Amino acid sequence: MKKIILLAVLATPLAAVAQPSSQVAWTADELNFVKAGNSKKGEELAKGCTGCHGPSGISSLPGTPSLAGQLPAYLYKQLLDYANDSRDNPLMSAQAKSLSKQDAADLAVWFASLPPAFQSSAPDVYKNAEKLVKNGDKERLLAPCEVCHGSHGQGQKLDVPALGGQNADYLATTLKAFRNGSRHNDIYSRMRLIAKTLNDEEIEELGYFYLSIKK
Repeated sequence: MKKIILLAVLATPLAAVAQPSSQVAWTADELNFVKAGNSKKGEELAKGCTGCHGPSGISSLPGTPSLAGQLPAYLYKQLLDYANDSRDNPLMSAQAKSLSKQDAADLAVWFASLPPAFQSSAPDVYKNAEKLVKNGDKERLLAPCEVCHGSHGQGQKLDVPALGGQNADYLATTLKAFRNGSRHNDIYSRMRLIAKTLNDEEIEELGYFYLSIKK
């Protein structure tokens, strides 16, 4: 019996951890490579992105992210994750597979240079979300969102996106995807663990909160 239990314990990690959540490994050289992206070339490449992400990087389509003002390292990582199937989306995967790493860096730098758009919402639309962002929830062991994403939704240089001015519907869709596991390219499952504690109302309110907050 003990041998059976031991075999089950040893076999479980192999099935559960088939692949890493992302194949992008950040090094100083990789960060400098992204930082040195050519914005002019990125602007030319971005002309093929306007149908979904808008001519100024502001999307008006539900479920489609605005890219203007996003952190370049984060955008670069997402493009590579789409290209190597760490992140699932048939349309974006096809687009990303056609790009070189240089193309990805150029696009990332270009979109990062664009100003985000903000839309004001009445405070009562996101009053509960504001509490989560600023205070978290001790009962659920949730740290405030601003610990990682910043007090103005500005994000961090590595793997933590800017959320200020983001499409509210896209942000809600993304959180739900993390919650149900259909999106799984977050390092150490951080967002999946957090999203599983959020209900639909909180997720929707977080979308409106970040749409209205300026970086």
